[in-house]
Amino acid sequence: MPDTPDPTESVPDEPPSSPVSTDKTLGLGVSRPDLPVTDLPTPEEVFGVRRIGPKELFKYAVGPSLIALGISIGSGEWLLGPQAVGQFGFEGVGWVIVVSAVLQTLYNIECSRYVVATGEVPVVGWGRVPPGWKLWVPLSVLIVIFSFIVGGWAASAGQGLYALVHAETAPDGAEEPRLWAIALLVVVFLITAAARRISRALELANWIIVGTILVGLLLMCLFIVPFGIWWDGIKGFVTPAAPPEGITATQLGGLAGFTALASGLNWYVMGHYRDKGYGMGHKAGFLSGMRGERVQVLASGVTFPDDAKNRALWKRWYRLLLTDMWGVFFVGAMIGMLLPTILMARAVEISGQEVTQENVPTFVATALDAEYGRWLFYVALLMGVLVLFSTQLGIFEAMVRVTTDAAHATSPRLRALLEGDPRRFYYPFMLVLLVIIGIILHFALPVSLVQWSANMSNLGALIYPFMLMYLNSRLPRPARPRPWHYVILVLNFLFFGFFFVNFIADFVGDPLVTF
Repeated sequence: MPDTPDPTESVPDEPPSSPVSTDKTLGLGVSRPDLPVTDLPTPEEVFGVRRIGPKELFKYAVGPSLIALGISIGSGEWLLGPQAVGQFGFEGVGWVIVVSAVLQTLYNIECSRYVVATGEVPVVGWGRVPPGWKLWVPLSVLIVIFSFIVGGWAASAGQGLYALVHAETAPDGAEEPRLWAIALLVVVFLITAAARRISRALELANWIIVGTILVGLLLMCLFIVPFGIWWDGIKGFVTPAAPPEGITATQLGGLAGFTALASGLNWYVMGHYRDKGYGMGHKAGFLSGMRGERVQVLASGVTFPDDAKNRALWKRWYRLLLTDMWGVFFVGAMIGMLLPTILMARAVEISGQEVTQENVPTFVATALDAEYGRWLFYVALLMGVLVLFSTQLGIFEAMVRVTTDAAHATSPRLRALLEGDPRRFYYPFMLVLLVIIGIILHFALPVSLVQWSANMSNLGALIYPFMLMYLNSRLPRPARPRPWHYVILVLNFLFFGFFFVNFIADFVGDPLVTF
Protein backbone atom coordinates (compact mmCIF):
# COMPACT_ATOMS: atom_id res chain seq x y z
CA MET A 1 0.00 0.00 0.00
CA PRO A 2 1.36 3.44 -0.84
CA ASP A 3 2.47 6.14 1.55
CA THR A 4 3.35 5.79 5.22
CA PRO A 5 0.80 7.37 7.58
CA ASP A 6 2.18 9.80 10.13
CA PRO A 7 2.43 7.75 13.34
CA THR A 8 1.99 10.86 15.46
CA GLU A 9 -1.56 11.36 14.27
CA SER A 10 -4.24 9.83 16.50
CA VAL A 11 -6.82 9.49 13.74
CA PRO A 12 -5.56 10.40 10.27
CA ASP A 13 -7.86 12.62 8.26
CA GLU A 14 -10.38 12.83 11.11
CA PRO A 15 -13.09 15.35 10.16
CA PRO A 16 -14.37 17.99 12.55
CA SER A 17 -17.65 16.07 12.83
CA SER A 18 -15.94 12.86 13.92
CA PRO A 19 -17.67 11.02 16.79
CA VAL A 20 -14.29 10.73 18.54
CA SER A 21 -13.08 13.63 20.68
CA THR A 22 -10.66 12.74 23.46
CA ASP A 23 -7.17 13.53 24.73
CA LYS A 24 -6.57 9.98 25.95
CA THR A 25 -4.97 7.43 23.64
CA LEU A 26 -3.80 3.83 23.79
CA GLY A 27 -0.71 2.67 21.95
CA LEU A 28 -1.35 -0.70 20.35
CA GLY A 29 1.39 -2.40 18.36
CA VAL A 30 3.67 -0.69 15.86
CA SER A 31 3.59 1.52 12.75
CA ARG A 32 -0.01 2.68 13.18
CA PRO A 33 -1.52 5.64 15.06
CA ASP A 34 -2.45 5.33 18.73
CA LEU A 35 -6.11 4.58 19.41
CA PRO A 36 -8.20 7.40 20.90
CA VAL A 37 -9.95 6.25 24.10
CA THR A 38 -13.62 7.00 24.60
CA ASP A 39 -16.66 5.26 26.07
CA LEU A 40 -18.31 2.29 24.41
CA PRO A 41 -21.81 3.03 23.09
CA THR A 42 -24.75 1.05 24.41
CA PRO A 43 -26.43 -1.50 22.12
CA GLU A 44 -29.66 0.48 22.49
CA GLU A 45 -27.91 3.64 21.26
CA VAL A 46 -26.43 1.85 18.26
CA PHE A 47 -29.59 0.05 17.17
CA GLY A 48 -32.04 2.82 18.11
CA VAL A 49 -34.23 0.79 20.48
CA ARG A 50 -35.28 1.05 24.14
CA ARG A 51 -34.08 -2.44 25.03
CA ILE A 52 -32.56 -5.48 23.32
CA GLY A 53 -35.12 -8.27 23.68
CA PRO A 54 -35.51 -11.36 21.46
CA LYS A 55 -37.37 -9.38 18.78
CA GLU A 56 -34.80 -6.58 18.72
CA LEU A 57 -31.98 -9.12 18.78
CA PHE A 58 -33.02 -10.75 15.53
CA LYS A 59 -34.33 -7.58 13.89
CA TYR A 60 -31.33 -5.36 14.59
CA ALA A 61 -28.36 -7.04 16.27
CA VAL A 62 -28.00 -10.31 14.34
CA GLY A 63 -26.48 -9.80 10.93
CA PRO A 64 -22.73 -10.10 10.36
CA SER A 65 -22.88 -13.85 11.05
CA LEU A 66 -25.52 -14.16 8.33
CA ILE A 67 -23.09 -12.77 5.77
CA ALA A 68 -20.48 -15.26 6.95
CA LEU A 69 -23.10 -18.04 6.92
CA GLY A 70 -24.09 -17.15 3.36
CA ILE A 71 -20.49 -17.76 2.33
CA SER A 72 -20.26 -20.82 4.57
CA ILE A 73 -23.28 -22.58 3.06
CA GLY A 74 -21.60 -22.72 -0.29
CA SER A 75 -18.61 -24.38 -1.88
CA GLY A 76 -17.76 -26.58 1.11
CA GLU A 77 -21.35 -27.55 1.89
CA TRP A 78 -22.65 -27.99 -1.65
CA LEU A 79 -19.53 -29.23 -3.45
CA LEU A 80 -16.64 -30.50 -1.33
CA GLY A 81 -18.64 -32.06 1.53
CA PRO A 82 -21.17 -33.87 -0.67
CA GLN A 83 -18.42 -34.97 -3.06
CA ALA A 84 -16.41 -36.49 -0.19
CA VAL A 85 -19.48 -38.19 1.32
CA GLY A 86 -20.68 -39.34 -2.09
CA GLN A 87 -17.35 -41.01 -2.79
CA PHE A 88 -16.32 -42.26 0.66
CA GLY A 89 -19.32 -42.20 2.99
CA PHE A 90 -19.78 -40.40 6.31
CA GLU A 91 -17.37 -42.34 8.49
CA GLY A 92 -14.03 -40.59 8.86
CA VAL A 93 -15.33 -37.53 6.97
CA GLY A 94 -18.12 -36.23 9.20
CA TRP A 95 -15.97 -35.63 12.29
CA VAL A 96 -13.56 -33.51 10.23
CA ILE A 97 -16.53 -31.29 9.39
CA VAL A 98 -17.52 -30.86 13.04
CA VAL A 99 -13.98 -30.19 14.30
CA SER A 100 -13.48 -27.64 11.54
CA ALA A 101 -16.78 -25.87 12.30
CA VAL A 102 -16.07 -25.62 16.05
CA LEU A 103 -12.52 -24.35 15.56
CA GLN A 104 -13.61 -21.83 12.94
CA THR A 105 -16.44 -20.45 15.07
CA LEU A 106 -14.05 -19.90 17.97
CA TYR A 107 -11.52 -18.33 15.60
CA ASN A 108 -14.23 -16.03 14.21
CA ILE A 109 -15.02 -14.84 17.72
CA GLU A 110 -11.38 -13.97 18.33
CA CYS A 111 -11.17 -12.03 15.05
CA SER A 112 -14.39 -10.20 15.89
CA ARG A 113 -13.19 -9.45 19.43
CA TYR A 114 -10.57 -7.14 17.94
CA VAL A 115 -13.08 -5.41 15.66
CA VAL A 116 -15.61 -4.79 18.44
CA ALA A 117 -12.92 -3.52 20.84
CA THR A 118 -11.19 -1.16 18.39
CA GLY A 119 -13.50 -0.44 15.45
CA GLU A 120 -10.66 -1.52 13.15
CA VAL A 121 -11.23 -4.23 10.57
CA PRO A 122 -8.66 -7.06 10.78
CA VAL A 123 -6.78 -6.19 7.58
CA VAL A 124 -5.99 -2.79 9.12
CA GLY A 125 -5.23 -4.27 12.52
CA TRP A 126 -2.60 -6.58 11.04
CA GLY A 127 -0.58 -3.43 10.32
CA ARG A 128 0.02 -3.08 14.07
CA VAL A 129 1.90 -6.38 14.27
CA PRO A 130 5.72 -6.16 14.00
CA PRO A 131 7.42 -5.40 11.69
CA GLY A 132 4.46 -3.24 10.67
CA TRP A 133 1.86 -2.39 8.07
CA LYS A 134 4.23 -2.29 5.08
CA LEU A 135 4.54 -6.07 5.30
CA TRP A 136 1.29 -7.33 6.74
CA VAL A 137 -1.36 -5.16 5.11
CA PRO A 138 -0.40 -5.67 1.43
CA LEU A 139 0.53 -9.31 2.10
CA SER A 140 -2.88 -9.98 3.67
CA VAL A 141 -4.70 -8.39 0.74
CA LEU A 142 -2.66 -10.49 -1.70
CA ILE A 143 -3.36 -13.71 0.22
CA VAL A 144 -7.13 -13.09 0.19
CA ILE A 145 -7.22 -12.19 -3.49
CA PHE A 146 -4.85 -15.00 -4.49
CA SER A 147 -6.99 -17.51 -2.56
CA PHE A 148 -10.36 -16.54 -4.03
CA ILE A 149 -9.76 -14.86 -7.37
CA VAL A 150 -9.69 -18.20 -9.19
CA GLY A 151 -13.48 -18.05 -9.10
CA GLY A 152 -14.42 -21.70 -8.51
CA TRP A 153 -17.51 -20.59 -6.58
CA ALA A 154 -18.60 -18.45 -9.54
CA ALA A 155 -17.94 -21.17 -12.11
CA SER A 156 -19.94 -23.73 -10.13
CA ALA A 157 -22.89 -21.33 -9.81
CA GLY A 158 -22.74 -20.80 -13.57
CA GLN A 159 -22.94 -24.55 -14.17
CA GLY A 160 -25.99 -24.83 -11.95
CA LEU A 161 -27.71 -21.88 -13.61
CA TYR A 162 -27.03 -23.35 -17.06
CA ALA A 163 -28.69 -26.60 -16.01
CA LEU A 164 -31.64 -24.70 -14.54
CA VAL A 165 -32.18 -22.78 -17.77
CA HIS A 166 -31.65 -25.68 -20.20
CA ALA A 167 -32.93 -28.58 -18.07
CA GLU A 168 -29.70 -30.47 -18.68
CA THR A 169 -26.11 -30.40 -17.51
CA ALA A 170 -23.63 -28.42 -19.56
CA PRO A 171 -21.38 -30.35 -21.98
CA ASP A 172 -17.66 -30.44 -21.24
CA GLY A 173 -15.94 -27.19 -22.13
CA ALA A 174 -19.18 -25.27 -22.74
CA GLU A 175 -18.80 -21.51 -22.71
CA GLU A 176 -22.32 -20.57 -21.60
CA PRO A 177 -21.92 -21.64 -17.94
CA ARG A 178 -18.96 -19.27 -17.67
CA LEU A 179 -21.06 -16.46 -19.10
CA TRP A 180 -23.74 -17.18 -16.49
CA ALA A 181 -21.05 -17.05 -13.81
CA ILE A 182 -19.97 -13.62 -15.05
CA ALA A 183 -23.61 -12.49 -15.13
CA LEU A 184 -23.98 -13.45 -11.47
CA LEU A 185 -20.90 -11.36 -10.66
CA VAL A 186 -22.67 -8.43 -12.29
CA VAL A 187 -25.69 -9.14 -10.05
CA VAL A 188 -23.42 -8.82 -7.00
CA PHE A 189 -22.22 -5.45 -8.29
CA LEU A 190 -25.82 -4.30 -8.76
CA ILE A 191 -26.83 -5.39 -5.24
CA THR A 192 -24.02 -3.36 -3.69
CA ALA A 193 -24.63 -0.42 -6.02
CA ALA A 194 -28.32 -0.27 -5.08
CA ALA A 195 -27.56 -0.33 -1.35
CA ARG A 196 -27.69 2.57 1.07
CA ARG A 197 -25.47 0.63 3.49
CA ILE A 198 -23.60 -2.25 1.85
CA SER A 199 -23.42 -4.54 4.89
CA ARG A 200 -27.15 -4.15 5.50
CA ALA A 201 -27.94 -5.03 1.89
CA LEU A 202 -25.83 -8.18 2.21
CA GLU A 203 -27.61 -9.10 5.45
CA LEU A 204 -31.05 -8.76 3.88
CA ALA A 205 -30.00 -10.72 0.79
CA ASN A 206 -28.67 -13.52 2.99
CA TRP A 207 -31.79 -13.59 5.19
CA ILE A 208 -33.75 -14.38 2.03
CA ILE A 209 -31.21 -16.68 0.35
CA VAL A 210 -30.07 -18.65 3.40
CA GLY A 211 -33.62 -18.97 4.71
CA THR A 212 -34.81 -20.32 1.36
CA ILE A 213 -31.88 -22.73 1.16
CA LEU A 214 -32.31 -24.23 4.63
CA VAL A 215 -36.10 -24.57 4.41
CA GLY A 216 -35.92 -25.97 0.87
CA LEU A 217 -33.19 -28.49 1.69
CA LEU A 218 -34.97 -29.58 4.86
CA LEU A 219 -38.21 -30.26 3.00
CA MET A 220 -36.37 -32.16 0.26
CA CYS A 221 -34.49 -34.29 2.79
CA LEU A 222 -37.66 -35.04 4.79
CA PHE A 223 -39.36 -36.05 1.55
CA ILE A 224 -36.75 -38.34 0.00
CA VAL A 225 -33.99 -39.26 2.49
CA PRO A 226 -34.62 -42.42 4.56
CA PHE A 227 -34.06 -42.35 8.31
CA GLY A 228 -31.05 -44.66 7.95
CA ILE A 229 -29.13 -42.07 5.94
CA TRP A 230 -30.11 -39.31 8.39
CA TRP A 231 -28.70 -41.45 11.20
CA ASP A 232 -25.52 -42.29 9.26
CA GLY A 233 -24.94 -38.58 8.69
CA ILE A 234 -25.50 -37.55 12.31
CA LYS A 235 -23.44 -40.49 13.59
CA GLY A 236 -20.64 -39.67 11.17
CA PHE A 237 -20.52 -36.12 12.53
CA VAL A 238 -20.02 -37.19 16.14
CA THR A 239 -17.93 -40.37 15.74
CA PRO A 240 -14.15 -39.90 15.42
CA ALA A 241 -12.72 -42.32 12.87
CA ALA A 242 -9.74 -42.71 10.59
CA PRO A 243 -10.13 -41.12 7.14
CA PRO A 244 -11.62 -43.57 4.63
CA GLU A 245 -9.32 -45.49 2.33
CA GLY A 246 -8.69 -43.73 -0.95
CA ILE A 247 -9.35 -40.15 0.18
CA THR A 248 -6.40 -37.79 -0.07
CA ALA A 249 -5.29 -35.32 2.58
CA THR A 250 -5.72 -32.63 -0.07
CA GLN A 251 -9.41 -33.54 -0.38
CA LEU A 252 -9.77 -33.53 3.40
CA GLY A 253 -7.92 -30.23 3.54
CA GLY A 254 -10.31 -28.67 1.07
CA LEU A 255 -13.26 -30.00 3.06
CA ALA A 256 -11.82 -28.72 6.35
CA GLY A 257 -10.85 -25.38 4.85
CA PHE A 258 -14.28 -24.60 3.44
CA THR A 259 -16.43 -26.17 6.15
CA ALA A 260 -18.04 -23.29 8.06
CA LEU A 261 -16.09 -20.60 6.16
CA ALA A 262 -12.45 -20.28 5.09
CA SER A 263 -10.38 -21.46 8.07
CA GLY A 264 -7.41 -19.13 8.64
CA LEU A 265 -8.80 -16.43 6.34
CA ASN A 266 -12.17 -16.06 8.08
CA TRP A 267 -11.06 -12.62 9.28
CA TYR A 268 -11.80 -11.18 5.84
CA VAL A 269 -15.56 -11.27 6.63
CA MET A 270 -15.44 -10.15 10.27
CA GLY A 271 -15.08 -6.48 9.34
CA HIS A 272 -18.87 -6.41 8.94
CA TYR A 273 -19.08 -6.06 12.73
CA ARG A 274 -17.60 -2.59 12.27
CA ASP A 275 -20.19 -1.69 9.66
CA LYS A 276 -22.96 -3.12 11.85
CA GLY A 277 -21.84 -0.78 14.63
CA TYR A 278 -20.83 -3.39 17.18
CA GLY A 279 -18.95 -1.80 20.05
CA MET A 280 -16.34 0.71 18.90
CA GLY A 281 -17.29 -0.02 15.31
CA HIS A 282 -20.15 2.42 15.89
CA LYS A 283 -17.57 5.23 16.08
CA ALA A 284 -15.44 4.09 13.12
CA GLY A 285 -17.93 4.46 10.25
CA PHE A 286 -19.09 2.08 7.51
CA LEU A 287 -19.06 1.59 3.75
CA SER A 288 -22.20 3.11 2.29
CA GLY A 289 -23.63 2.18 -1.09
CA MET A 290 -24.18 4.39 -4.09
CA ARG A 291 -27.69 5.27 -2.86
CA GLY A 292 -26.51 6.03 0.64
CA GLU A 293 -25.12 9.21 2.10
CA ARG A 294 -21.39 9.71 2.17
CA VAL A 295 -20.06 8.40 5.50
CA GLN A 296 -16.62 9.11 6.93
CA VAL A 297 -14.69 5.90 7.62
CA LEU A 298 -11.91 6.49 10.13
CA ALA A 299 -8.48 5.46 8.88
CA SER A 300 -7.56 4.23 12.36
CA GLY A 301 -9.57 2.73 15.19
CA VAL A 302 -10.91 3.80 18.57
CA THR A 303 -11.00 1.94 21.89
CA PHE A 304 -12.45 2.26 25.39
CA PRO A 305 -11.19 2.83 28.95
CA ASP A 306 -10.96 0.14 31.61
CA ASP A 307 -13.56 1.31 34.10
CA ALA A 308 -16.72 -0.17 35.63
CA LYS A 309 -19.08 1.38 33.10
CA ASN A 310 -17.17 0.16 30.08
CA ARG A 311 -16.47 -3.27 31.55
CA ALA A 312 -20.22 -3.79 31.87
CA LEU A 313 -20.85 -2.52 28.34
CA TRP A 314 -18.11 -4.75 26.94
CA LYS A 315 -19.75 -7.81 28.51
CA ARG A 316 -23.03 -6.90 26.79
CA TRP A 317 -21.39 -6.49 23.39
CA TYR A 318 -19.44 -9.72 23.83
CA ARG A 319 -22.65 -11.63 24.67
CA LEU A 320 -24.24 -10.27 21.49
CA LEU A 321 -21.20 -11.42 19.54
CA LEU A 322 -21.40 -14.92 21.04
CA THR A 323 -25.12 -15.11 20.30
CA ASP A 324 -24.57 -14.06 16.71
CA MET A 325 -21.73 -16.56 16.15
CA TRP A 326 -22.97 -19.65 17.99
CA GLY A 327 -26.72 -19.16 17.56
CA VAL A 328 -26.70 -18.24 13.89
CA PHE A 329 -23.36 -19.04 12.28
CA PHE A 330 -22.44 -22.35 13.92
CA VAL A 331 -25.94 -23.83 14.00
CA GLY A 332 -26.60 -22.71 10.43
CA ALA A 333 -23.27 -24.06 9.20
CA MET A 334 -23.85 -27.50 10.75
CA ILE A 335 -27.38 -27.77 9.35
CA GLY A 336 -26.11 -26.43 6.05
CA MET A 337 -23.52 -29.21 5.86
CA LEU A 338 -25.73 -32.06 7.12
CA LEU A 339 -28.60 -31.54 4.69
CA PRO A 340 -26.60 -31.44 1.41
CA THR A 341 -24.43 -34.39 2.44
CA ILE A 342 -27.33 -36.69 3.30
CA LEU A 343 -29.05 -35.55 0.11
CA MET A 344 -25.92 -36.50 -1.84
CA ALA A 345 -25.76 -39.88 -0.09
CA ARG A 346 -29.35 -40.54 -1.16
CA ALA A 347 -28.61 -39.43 -4.73
CA VAL A 348 -25.65 -41.83 -4.93
CA GLU A 349 -27.82 -44.63 -3.53
CA ILE A 350 -30.63 -44.24 -6.05
CA SER A 351 -28.46 -43.51 -9.09
CA GLY A 352 -25.65 -46.00 -8.61
CA GLN A 353 -23.34 -43.45 -10.23
CA GLU A 354 -19.97 -42.14 -9.06
CA VAL A 355 -19.54 -38.56 -7.91
CA THR A 356 -16.70 -36.75 -9.67
CA GLN A 357 -15.33 -33.22 -9.81
CA GLU A 358 -16.99 -32.81 -13.19
CA ASN A 359 -20.54 -33.77 -12.20
CA VAL A 360 -20.82 -32.77 -8.51
CA PRO A 361 -22.48 -29.34 -9.09
CA THR A 362 -25.50 -30.99 -10.77
CA PHE A 363 -25.22 -34.61 -9.56
CA VAL A 364 -28.07 -34.46 -7.05
CA ALA A 365 -30.46 -32.79 -9.48
CA THR A 366 -29.75 -35.35 -12.21
CA ALA A 367 -30.23 -38.29 -9.82
CA LEU A 368 -33.49 -36.92 -8.43
CA ASP A 369 -34.79 -36.24 -11.93
CA ALA A 370 -34.45 -39.90 -12.87
CA GLU A 371 -36.06 -41.15 -9.66
CA TYR A 372 -38.73 -38.58 -8.77
CA GLY A 373 -39.45 -36.53 -11.86
CA ARG A 374 -38.56 -33.26 -13.46
CA TRP A 375 -40.03 -31.01 -10.76
CA LEU A 376 -37.51 -32.16 -8.16
CA PHE A 377 -34.74 -31.73 -10.73
CA TYR A 378 -35.59 -28.04 -10.93
CA VAL A 379 -35.95 -27.66 -7.16
CA ALA A 380 -32.52 -29.24 -6.57
CA LEU A 381 -30.91 -27.06 -9.22
CA LEU A 382 -32.48 -23.95 -7.74
CA MET A 383 -31.14 -24.87 -4.28
CA GLY A 384 -27.69 -25.38 -5.77
CA VAL A 385 -27.71 -22.05 -7.56
CA LEU A 386 -28.83 -20.21 -4.41
CA VAL A 387 -26.20 -21.98 -2.30
CA LEU A 388 -23.38 -21.11 -4.65
CA PHE A 389 -24.64 -17.59 -5.33
CA SER A 390 -24.68 -16.79 -1.60
CA THR A 391 -21.01 -17.78 -1.55
CA GLN A 392 -20.32 -15.74 -4.67
CA LEU A 393 -22.05 -12.71 -3.15
CA GLY A 394 -20.02 -12.80 0.05
CA ILE A 395 -16.60 -13.67 -1.37
CA PHE A 396 -16.66 -11.25 -4.30
CA GLU A 397 -17.77 -8.36 -2.11
CA ALA A 398 -15.27 -9.28 0.61
CA MET A 399 -12.28 -9.17 -1.75
CA VAL A 400 -13.29 -5.66 -2.76
CA ARG A 401 -14.01 -4.62 0.83
CA VAL A 402 -10.68 -5.88 2.21
CA THR A 403 -8.71 -4.09 -0.51
CA THR A 404 -10.70 -0.88 -0.06
CA ASP A 405 -10.24 -0.85 3.73
CA ALA A 406 -6.52 -1.58 3.43
CA ALA A 407 -5.84 1.08 0.81
CA HIS A 408 -7.96 3.70 2.56
CA ALA A 409 -6.32 3.13 5.96
CA THR A 410 -2.69 3.16 4.85
CA SER A 411 -2.55 5.88 2.20
CA PRO A 412 -3.21 9.53 3.15
CA ARG A 413 -2.62 10.43 -0.49
CA LEU A 414 -5.37 8.05 -1.63
CA ARG A 415 -7.76 9.38 1.01
CA ALA A 416 -7.14 12.90 -0.28
CA LEU A 417 -7.70 11.74 -3.86
CA LEU A 418 -10.96 10.04 -2.85
CA GLU A 419 -11.95 13.14 -0.86
CA GLY A 420 -12.67 10.88 2.10
CA ASP A 421 -15.21 8.77 0.18
CA PRO A 422 -14.09 5.09 -0.03
CA ARG A 423 -16.85 4.36 -2.54
CA ARG A 424 -14.73 6.05 -5.21
CA PHE A 425 -12.26 3.19 -4.84
CA TYR A 426 -14.69 0.40 -3.95
CA TYR A 427 -16.85 0.37 -7.07
CA PRO A 428 -14.16 0.85 -9.78
CA PHE A 429 -12.06 -1.87 -8.13
CA MET A 430 -15.06 -4.21 -8.08
CA LEU A 431 -15.46 -3.78 -11.83
CA VAL A 432 -11.76 -4.48 -12.43
CA LEU A 433 -11.94 -7.60 -10.29
CA LEU A 434 -15.05 -8.75 -12.13
CA VAL A 435 -13.17 -8.68 -15.44
CA ILE A 436 -10.16 -10.53 -14.02
CA ILE A 437 -12.27 -13.30 -12.46
CA GLY A 438 -14.25 -13.63 -15.69
CA ILE A 439 -11.01 -14.41 -17.50
CA ILE A 440 -9.54 -16.77 -14.88
CA LEU A 441 -12.58 -19.01 -14.48
CA HIS A 442 -12.12 -20.24 -18.07
CA PHE A 443 -9.04 -22.26 -17.19
CA ALA A 444 -10.04 -25.14 -14.88
CA LEU A 445 -12.90 -27.28 -13.60
CA PRO A 446 -15.04 -25.46 -11.01
CA VAL A 447 -14.47 -27.98 -8.21
CA SER A 448 -10.71 -28.07 -8.71
CA LEU A 449 -10.76 -24.27 -8.45
CA VAL A 450 -12.74 -24.53 -5.22
CA GLN A 451 -10.28 -27.05 -3.77
CA TRP A 452 -7.45 -24.64 -4.62
CA SER A 453 -9.20 -21.81 -2.78
CA ALA A 454 -10.01 -24.01 0.22
CA ASN A 455 -6.46 -25.25 0.65
CA MET A 456 -5.05 -21.75 0.12
CA SER A 457 -7.36 -20.50 2.86
CA ASN A 458 -5.64 -22.97 5.19
CA LEU A 459 -2.45 -20.95 4.65
CA GLY A 460 -3.97 -18.25 6.82
CA ALA A 461 -3.97 -20.66 9.76
CA LEU A 462 -0.17 -20.63 9.75
CA ILE A 463 -0.06 -16.86 10.16
CA TYR A 464 -3.09 -15.11 11.60
CA PRO A 465 -3.75 -17.01 14.87
CA PHE A 466 -0.42 -15.73 16.19
CA MET A 467 -1.11 -12.22 14.97
CA LEU A 468 -4.45 -12.31 16.80
CA MET A 469 -2.66 -13.37 19.97
CA TYR A 470 -0.40 -10.34 19.69
CA LEU A 471 -3.23 -7.87 19.05
CA ASN A 472 -5.86 -9.23 21.43
CA SER A 473 -3.39 -9.50 24.33
CA ARG A 474 -2.90 -5.71 24.06
CA LEU A 475 -6.57 -4.73 24.06
CA PRO A 476 -8.11 -2.94 27.04
CA ARG A 477 -8.14 -5.43 29.91
CA PRO A 478 -11.90 -6.24 29.82
CA ALA A 479 -11.62 -7.27 26.15
CA ARG A 480 -8.54 -9.47 26.45
CA PRO A 481 -8.92 -13.20 25.82
CA ARG A 482 -8.70 -15.81 28.56
CA PRO A 483 -5.86 -18.34 28.46
CA TRP A 484 -7.97 -21.05 26.83
CA HIS A 485 -8.70 -18.73 23.90
CA TYR A 486 -5.00 -18.80 23.05
CA VAL A 487 -5.09 -22.61 23.15
CA ILE A 488 -7.92 -22.54 20.59
CA LEU A 489 -5.86 -20.34 18.29
CA VAL A 490 -2.93 -22.77 18.50
CA LEU A 491 -5.28 -25.65 17.66
CA ASN A 492 -6.43 -23.73 14.58
CA PHE A 493 -2.79 -23.38 13.59
CA LEU A 494 -2.11 -27.11 14.03
CA PHE A 495 -5.30 -28.44 12.41
CA PHE A 496 -5.61 -26.21 9.35
CA GLY A 497 -1.87 -25.59 9.02
CA PHE A 498 -1.23 -29.31 8.61
CA PHE A 499 -3.61 -29.46 5.65
CA PHE A 500 -1.91 -26.52 3.96
CA VAL A 501 1.57 -28.01 4.37
CA ASN A 502 0.24 -31.26 2.95
CA PHE A 503 -1.34 -29.38 0.03
CA ILE A 504 2.00 -27.81 -0.86
CA ALA A 505 3.81 -31.15 -0.52
CA ASP A 506 1.21 -32.79 -2.77
CA PHE A 507 1.48 -29.93 -5.27
CA VAL A 508 5.28 -30.17 -5.63
CA GLY A 509 5.72 -33.92 -5.17
CA ASP A 510 4.19 -36.45 -2.78
CA PRO A 511 1.63 -35.70 -0.05
CA LEU A 512 2.68 -35.98 3.57
CA VAL A 513 -0.09 -38.49 4.31
CA THR A 514 -2.01 -40.99 2.19
CA PHE A 515 -4.97 -43.08 3.32
